[in-house]
Amino acid sequence: MGTTRFVFLDPDGMAGGWLYVVVRAPTGVVYQQQYGGTACRQGEVEGFLVPVFGPDALEALHALFVEEFRGAGTPNHSWPEPERARLRGAVAGITYWASDGHTEEPHPLRLDESRILDVDEAWVPVVTPDGPGVLLWFNSD
Repeated sequence: MGTTRFVFLDPDGMAGGWLYVVVRAPTGVVYQQQYGGTACRQGEVEGFLVPVFGPDALEALHALFVEEFRGAGTPNHSWPEPERARLRGAVAGITYWASDGHTEEPHPLRLDESRILDVDEAWVPVVTPDGPGVLLWFNSD
């Protein structure tokens, strides 16, 4: 009882193309992720993993973090409004399916702007219908 389990997402960097949200919740399962491009930061978040879909959004995130920021990470970036709007739009292009156990409904993710300083490549705080979470994808390093 009470044992924490750790799951490292894509430990060998070979599973490209994935996009997940970990919704924060006291589950006893902690997901670990390398993020921040070539800065290779290590993050972890406890909760439950939800696969999400948004190929155009993933392409937009790649363009922002890998092409514009050159894959070097964005720690404590100030996120001026034009960049924030691009990030907000990319996040909103990702579909999160919420269910009450009987019906499922698609919802766009929302950027959690109260945690904007935590945003980095492959680590974006979001708001889901099930609560706050972190949007994760394969890191570019």
